[in-house]
Amino acid sequence: MLKRLKKVAKKTMRRAVNGHHSTQHAVEQFLYHQADLLDRKEWERWIGLFTEDGVYWMPPEPSYTTWDGTPAIFAEDKNLMRVRMGRVLHPDAWSQRPLWGTNHVVSNVVIEKSSSTEVLVRSRFHMMELRRDDVRHFAGSYLHELKKTKEGYRIKLQRVDMTNAQAAYDYVLQVWV
Repeated sequence: MLKRLKKVAKKTMRRAVNGHHSTQHAVEQFLYHQADLLDRKEWERWIGLFTEDGVYWMPPEPSYTTWDGTPAIFAEDKNLMRVRMGRVLHPDAWSQRPLWGTNHVVSNVVIEKSSSTEVLVRSRFHMMELRRDDVRHFAGSYLHELKKTKEGYRIKLQRVDMTNAQAAYDYVLQVWV
């Protein structure tokens, strides 16, 4: 009997570990895909990764717990994301001329909570932005509240806590970090 229980426990543990690894891998691939869309300036597809009520939020410091009624560097729903995209893509947006791009690196992906419908994920990022001859670096952490859908994961909340959010910059961020 004891031998049988050990065998069942081992099998159950293996299933749990394999399930976690497949979720971990799927979430990592989703985050890498999201970063790739940003770097390729495929912003409409990137916005499509959000749920209808999804929010992209960058508070000015990590102590903030809500974007509602508080200052934010970004606090955008899909509609405001599309307004930003339209402004950046406008033919008269001189700051978006050639020699401008980003490169995102996402790492240290940790699943904090997972259910049959949602996943809460923390990760780290580093983004390099090139604008003409100027290179800027942004780094910090992401918190993603992901919803599981038939089409795959969708972002209910993407919180961006920049390590250097309080730094002085010559010009403002034009696109998403």
